[in-house]
Amino acid sequence: MTTRRPTEELEQEHRVIQQVVGAMAVLIEKLESGKEVDPSVFTDLSEFLQTFGDKCHHAKEEEYLFKLLEKKGVPVSGCPLAVLLHEHEKGRSLMADLKLTSATYVRTPNAGKEALIGTLRRLIELYPAHIWKEDYLLFPMAEKLLSESEQKELSAQFAEHEAGIGVDVHHGFEQLAGRILEMICGEAATCHAA
Repeated sequence: MTTRRPTEELEQEHRVIQQVVGAMAVLIEKLESGKEVDPSVFTDLSEFLQTFGDKCHHAKEEEYLFKLLEKKGVPVSGCPLAVLLHEHEKGRSLMADLKLTSATYVRTPNAGKEALIGTLRRLIELYPAHIWKEDYLLFPMAEKLLSESEQKELSAQFAEHEAGIGVDVHHGFEQLAGRILEMICGEAATCHAA
């Protein structure tokens, strides 16, 4: 069995995140057209983005990959690391907004709908461009700079990080992504990745 390279692991996580972001676009359409939305989808979206997107995915990038690249001479205050770190912070701010705007919407749908839609739109605007920068700029650069032994060490750090979050948490959040798609897009999960 061949082990995935750390950048391949991060890219696979991007695909899961892109599916959920694609579902957000469908969620906006439902909210704008006045269709009923199961309130639990907002809790699930927030939990997915905070735990899978931030604590699992972004944390592995920031705590391990970015720091290793910095040791290899990539300036943390320059491109691409500074831009990506800024976008991670922007994502965290939007996740907090999502929690607040969705709670307001669930309590008083008429008063909270526009703010919730605005937050969802900003998340949709952030993620595809951010993921593109990592997939097509950062990860190819990492592949060129990191030795085979550094790649293996990074993979071990990723595994240790995931274990620290909890056994099978990663897999559980991939399943949660599937449930989010089903709740928003229906059983056929016809959402398209963003």
